[in-house]
Amino acid sequence: MNRIPQHIAIIMDGNGRWAMDRGLDRTFGHKAGLDNLEKITTYCSNLGVKYLTVYAFSIENFNRPAYEVEALMGLVLSFFKMDLFHNNNVSFHVAGDVDRLPQSVQDKLHSMEEETAKHDGMAITIAMSYSAKQEIVNAAKRIARKVQSGEMSIDEIGEDTINENLWTSWMPDPDLLIRTGGEVRISNFLLWQCAYSEFYFCDAYWPDFSEEEFYKAIASYQNRQRRYGKTEAQIEAEEANN
Repeated sequence: MNRIPQHIAIIMDGNGRWAMDRGLDRTFGHKAGLDNLEKITTYCSNLGVKYLTVYAFSIENFNRPAYEVEALMGLVLSFFKMDLFHNNNVSFHVAGDVDRLPQSVQDKLHSMEEETAKHDGMAITIAMSYSAKQEIVNAAKRIARKVQSGEMSIDEIGEDTINENLWTSWMPDPDLLIRTGGEVRISNFLLWQCAYSEFYFCDAYWPDFSEEEFYKAIASYQNRQRRYGKTEAQIEAEEANN
């Protein structure tokens, strides 16, 4: 229990394929996926995870069939139950180009942020209308404007400057990135933030990502040594001193 990742990021992949394997429309998979997100949120909160960030809808997802995009937006409006956040003392946040979303969805997301703002337990962030490349481009533009206006000089720009201008500026980088659905890539998700994250890929589709599968991911993380460029001997000496 002393090696629980403080920040877990999840690419919730495989919803559509889960539904198609059952002869259902893809939208049923997205509904099942959101139902599973409720369970995983509770597992994370109970385990002592401080931050959970999930990839719900990318900017590229706007290229999907219009009916599927519309259904996903409808699920956002109808799914999130405030009891989940109130009962677990969880605060809700959103990261992404929210202005691209329908106004009704924007209003819903912002109202959830406001209603859970005082919760001081785990923080869950939904990446909606999200693109890591776009996030970095936006950060570069904000920094360039500050240089242009004289607020800062080019020589003052460092890693912290980038961090402070990202959509995720208020949270630490993920310790563990989980992707379900059998794909082995991170698909334009948290590219800057995952520089030193541990990755865990599994074949289970997201609706089938059970409590057991979740704990397998945690156990895999706990059996790794995070060195950040140091040697194994250095890390072991530091751990012994602590």
